[in-house]
Amino acid sequence: MKAAVYYENGAPSVFRYEDVPDPVPGPGEMLVDVEVVSIEGGDTLNRLAGPLVTVPHIVGYQNAGTVLSVGPDVTGFAVGDRVVGLAFHGSHAELRVAHPLTTWKIPDGLATDLAACVPVAYGTAHDALFEFGRLAAGETALIHAGAGGVGLAAIQMAKRAGARVIATASSDDRLERLHEFGLDDGINYREKDFAAEVRSLTNNRGADVILDSVGGDNLQKSLTALAYRGRCITFGNAGRNEEMKLDTSMLGTSNQSLIGYFLGPELFVGPRAHEMIAQVLDQVAAGELRVEIDRRFALADAEEAHAYIESRQAFGRVVLLTD
Repeated sequence: MKAAVYYENGAPSVFRYEDVPDPVPGPGEMLVDVEVVSIEGGDTLNRLAGPLVTVPHIVGYQNAGTVLSVGPDVTGFAVGDRVVGLAFHGSHAELRVAHPLTTWKIPDGLATDLAACVPVAYGTAHDALFEFGRLAAGETALIHAGAGGVGLAAIQMAKRAGARVIATASSDDRLERLHEFGLDDGINYREKDFAAEVRSLTNNRGADVILDSVGGDNLQKSLTALAYRGRCITFGNAGRNEEMKLDTSMLGTSNQSLIGYFLGPELFVGPRAHEMIAQVLDQVAAGELRVEIDRRFALADAEEAHAYIESRQAFGRVVLLTD
C-alpha cells in the first residue's frame, strides 16, 4: 500500500510518500480500505515530536473507509460497511487495521469525508463540555481555537444546550464566520487580552466552562477567566510549553476545577463514550450538527496539508484523500 511516512520527527518536509507492507489484522480486528484521512491536531504534534512506534512511521489518529475483511470474534461489522475509526497512529495510509471499540458505522446519508472528521473532534467537544464540564443551560462557555475542529464542534454543541458562547480566534474574519455556528461573542486573541475581555463581557463574573486546547501561558490565563465554581478542561496542549509551572493556588478560593481530558481512555473503560460518538454521528447525518471541511489534499500531498494546518489558515478540518 501507499502511505505518507517519515523516518525522523520534524517539520512537514519529513514526509515521504512510499510503498509499505499492507497491515495484517489479527483476531478481533478488521481491515479497512481508507478513503479519507482527517488530520487531527495531535497528528501534527506527533509528527513534530512524538514517538516513532515504527520506522518508517505512519502518523495519524483518524480515517474513514470501507471494511475489506473481518477477523474472528468481531461482531457488529461486516465486509462492505462504511466506517470511521481511530487509533494512536497509522491513519495516513491506504489501508488500516481497525478495532471495534474505536470504530463506528457511518450512518446512511452521511458523506464519508464528513464522517471522517467526527469522532476525535466532536467526541472531545461533547465530553469536555458535558461529561467533564457539566455545562448547563444559561451558563457561559469560553472555547479557545474556535475555528479549529474541536472549537467548531463545541460552539455548536454549547449553543444547542442553551449556553452563552464566547470563543477566541486569530482574526476578526474567522470570528465573524463563527457566528453562523452559534457564536455569541468573539475575541481576537492577537489583539486583546482574552481573560480581561471575558470578564468585561460577563460583568466580571467569568466563564462557567472553559475549553483550553492550547495549554502553557494560555491555560494560566484561562484560570483567571473562570467564574465561581467554574470548570476549565484542558486537552491537546497545542502550545507545547512542557516546562511551564502552572499556578493553581487561586482555584480553591473560588471552588473552581481544572480537569485534564483525553478521549482515548474513555473508549476503553465502558460503552458510554462509544455510544456518545455514535449519537453525534447521527446528529451530523441529520443536519443537527455541521462539519466544515476547509481543504482536501491527496494523501501524496501530506506535507502540503500539514504545512497548511500549521500556517493557521484553516477554518475547520483539513482532510487527505487516497484516490
